[in-house]
Amino acid sequence: MNTFKFTSLILLTTFLMGSSFAVVKMGLPYSSPLLLAALRFILAGIIMVVIVIVLKRSHPASKENWIKMLIIGAFQTAGVMGCIFLSLRTITASESSILTFTNPLLVVVFGTIFLQIRYTCYQWIGVLLGLVGVSITMGAQIEFKIGILFGIFSAVFWALATLLAKKWGAIFDTWVLSAYQMLFGGLLLLIGSFTLESPFFILNGESLSILLWLSIMSSIVQFAVWFYLLQNGDSGKTSAFLFLAPFFGVLSGWLLLGEPLYPTLIVGGLFIIMGIYLVNRNFQQRKVVKKVLLINNLVKRE
Repeated sequence: MNTFKFTSLILLTTFLMGSSFAVVKMGLPYSSPLLLAALRFILAGIIMVVIVIVLKRSHPASKENWIKMLIIGAFQTAGVMGCIFLSLRTITASESSILTFTNPLLVVVFGTIFLQIRYTCYQWIGVLLGLVGVSITMGAQIEFKIGILFGIFSAVFWALATLLAKKWGAIFDTWVLSAYQMLFGGLLLLIGSFTLESPFFILNGESLSILLWLSIMSSIVQFAVWFYLLQNGDSGKTSAFLFLAPFFGVLSGWLLLGEPLYPTLIVGGLFIIMGIYLVNRNFQQRKVVKKVLLINNLVKRE
């Protein structure tokens, strides 16, 4: 893949990731949070399911694997997105995006604790930088807001979903997994909406435009471009650019919503961005080192 094409696509997908926080906040006057999240992913899930059926992608053959997809959807879509949408009621899109995108840092922590995965020194430095960034960003808060807690939980759910996908993902077709986890997660969010809130949706041109943007551009297109890059290029190089997502989250919050750019937000965000870069950059390097060591061992044996 040439540099221009890679750069254009990576900017598109990370922009769609980050800017969705501001778009969601724009939609909250027209809908209750969980219902808006539910409608977004039910619509996106239905479209994706139709696509994978038409393309005759491989579906799970056992009930156990369908349950695993449901569990991933419960964490990745219902847990992550439900917390993001709830967080935006009380904190800015910039703060929510920064907190949510600390999830790669938590993957290192949870992977070590639950799966006994060994990470490099640079990745742990990335985790420490990220924690410093969160402390700087949120340490300036004069009062505690419940949205901060929801933002942190969104990162926790995303990290756990990532580890589940790493553990179970190999048994699923990537497109099928993404389609059904979005649909299942959306249905769980719909149940949560009618259970935990007083759902409402004001249907007009603006609310419909926001819903369609979130469902098609921020979900389906963003997913398709991201996985195209992962499958057709260097996955380590692609993942390293995930740090652009919180950058676009802060930028879109400023441009679309007029959210102030506090010095603590900028400095803390930079620490988190550096942490995300170090954590993701070294996943691929670690694989390369392992391959080199394996080749060296084979050569020595010969």
